[in-house]
Amino acid sequence: MSSNRAGATTRRLAPFLAIGFVVMLATGCSSASVTNGSTAAGAVGGGKTAGTVPVALIAPSTAPTTAPAIAVNGGALALQDQQVAVIAAVKASVVQIETSQGLGSGIVYDSNGDVVTNSHVVGSATTFTVTLSNGKAYPGTLVGSYVPDDIAVIHISAPGLTVASFGDSSTLAVGDFVLAIGNPLGLASSVTEGIVSALSRQVSEPNGNALPDVIQTSAAINPGNSGGALVDLSGQVVGIPTLAAADPQLGGSAPGIGFAISSNRARTIADQLIASGKVTNSGRAYLGVQLSDRVSSGALVYSVVPGGPAAQAGLVAGDVITAIDGTSVPDSSTLIEIVAAHKPGDVVALSVQQQAGTKATISLTLGQAPG
Repeated sequence: MSSNRAGATTRRLAPFLAIGFVVMLATGCSSASVTNGSTAAGAVGGGKTAGTVPVALIAPSTAPTTAPAIAVNGGALALQDQQVAVIAAVKASVVQIETSQGLGSGIVYDSNGDVVTNSHVVGSATTFTVTLSNGKAYPGTLVGSYVPDDIAVIHISAPGLTVASFGDSSTLAVGDFVLAIGNPLGLASSVTEGIVSALSRQVSEPNGNALPDVIQTSAAINPGNSGGALVDLSGQVVGIPTLAAADPQLGGSAPGIGFAISSNRARTIADQLIASGKVTNSGRAYLGVQLSDRVSSGALVYSVVPGGPAAQAGLVAGDVITAIDGTSVPDSSTLIEIVAAHKPGDVVALSVQQQAGTKATISLTLGQAPG
């Protein structure tokens, strides 16, 4: 992290130059006593003529002044006080998670010591150091991770944990104030603020995984915020900050565009992971294929899961899916995003280019993504 500091430069002006500037300034102001050179000389520089120094030659006062305080609207103060109270209440529930791969954030989910975070924070790590907001660190163990929804749970044994309150994300509205609390760049308990910019977004992570039903927010999301808390003004967790939008032209993140997994989806996945270490009811649609982009257009099926929806519908390795329900599929990521917007049990029509060169339309009933 770098910071740019503007250097301060001090300049001095010789006394006679300062006087000269005042004289020139006074000359520019129409004063009869100043336009007469001899009068000015006799009054100021001659030392022989007594009298009053012309007003125009008196330098303005340099005494410091203080800007008046501005009265703050009661509503603005109330909002500020509410934000301060929310931050004080919630930050004790937000932790830092350290692995061999980097730093992330997490939220204390229950009094048993379960901490919810992103599965990409966990990655392939098997050991974790979880640091509370009071600076105390504890070893963590993995309870379970569900990559499709980017949710994981880590367990710690620590006394006196402050459990976060999870709210109902379905009640959010565009324009609601939200705060993102986490550990961006390792800066513990950092807070950014913004609004809910959009709801029910579908975005793809760098690994190609499609996340349905995410919250878009203008609160800044930076590296290390992942797995932290997006909270409303009542102090309830309504989302888990997960990623920031990237600017494809300039590179880097796009300011003011961040995404969070909804609290309702996070709770659905976390509860199953805590109960059994796996997810059996994800609510996510499932094709049952592995895809590749090794074709000029479409999604190449290079593997079919035995007994899965695709196998039951008759798809085989080598088929190329070119459209779903009439929507063109130029690549595998597009197909994944379209399927992610569906629910298990939905029936879709796949346009398929078969290895023999024939085209077919296959009706397929989507299954439930395994955990």
